[in-house]
Amino acid sequence: MKKVLGFVLALPLSVLAAEPVATATAAAAPAVSSGVAGQLTQLVFGLLLVLGLIFLLAWLLRRVQQAGPAGKGQVIELIGSRALGPRDRLMLVQVGNEQILLGLSPGTITALHVLKEPVQVPSATEKATPEFAQRLLEMLGKDQKDKK
Repeated sequence: MKKVLGFVLALPLSVLAAEPVATATAAAAPAVSSGVAGQLTQLVFGLLLVLGLIFLLAWLLRRVQQAGPAGKGQVIELIGSRALGPRDRLMLVQVGNEQILLGLSPGTITALHVLKEPVQVPSATEKATPEFAQRLLEMLGKDQKDKK
């Protein structure tokens, strides 16, 4: 009984002793949260600044690359390419009036053949669009027939 009575009497003292600590913690909490909020705001603005700088530099790089010759005045032109494997390919390159067949593999480029007569290649941009559009319409037409 004395133990229970001592516990009950000691309880209000511990509550009273803990009260100033709780008020001190509550008073310090707004200062800590405003410091964290300030740091978070600074972090977000810094991140936005870095991202903006990256986009600005990318835009400037594109502008500088477009200012140079865009396909005109180039001496070497790629006529065609064919993959032979995951890392090997054949390329047909035109330099002036000569066409050269090149073999490319990791770390090496080998001239396989210099063509005596240039290969006439139809313009890819004129032919690709109608053929692609026609095939797309065929595919869509087949899909619509299958659904009905």
